[in-house]
Amino acid sequence: MSVAQKKFSLKKDDIVQVISGKEKGKKGKILALFSESGRVTIEKLNMLKRHTKSDGKSRQGGIVEKEGSIHLSNVLLVCDKCGKGVRIKRKKLEDGKRVRVCKTCEEVIDRV
Repeated sequence: MSVAQKKFSLKKDDIVQVISGKEKGKKGKILALFSESGRVTIEKLNMLKRHTKSDGKSRQGGIVEKEGSIHLSNVLLVCDKCGKGVRIKRKKLEDGKRVRVCKTCEEVIDRV
């Protein structure tokens, strides 16, 4: 199964914790998910500097800082009850709705 066909357990605006790399241990909110490459952009983490050229009248040139992407395997969803990055599983409720559940404390993560 390719990355593009895989169903992700993360969503935009989820709080995640980085588990490896230079930003290890830091938490942040997901700004964007890139399904084709299996990467996420996290608010104020993995900051990159881009040197931009002025295009005349509208945009000023200079050094722009923006968030770089991090691979999905390097982040874990943060459980509200546990307060740390945890692995999750999916569970079907009585009404037939599927929700994400913390594997450690069995707390439902999806907000209804």
